[in-house]
Amino acid sequence: MTKSFEIEVYGQRYTIRGEAEEADVQALARLIDERMRTLAAGMKTATATQLAVLTALNLAHELNQALKQQQESLEEADRRADGLIKSIKDTLGGSSSE
Repeated sequence: MTKSFEIEVYGQRYTIRGEAEEADVQALARLIDERMRTLAAGMKTATATQLAVLTALNLAHELNQALKQQQESLEEADRRADGLIKSIKDTLGGSSSE
């Protein structure tokens, strides 16, 4: 069911409509607001739009890094599983190349 609620980011109020949980969206809005304010504190002059774009780029970079790390972890788990399967086959005397 579509819901409607308001969030506030960097002093601007936005009406959000969708099926997401309000608490989840509010938490994301707080995260974005905090990131924008942190960036603003370190910059002499920046518009809200510039801060929003920089925040989006920073969050996209973090997401990309997390996805890469997850992929590397999955690949490592696959390698270990393959090694364990080979070891079990060798131990049981049923080694066959696949």
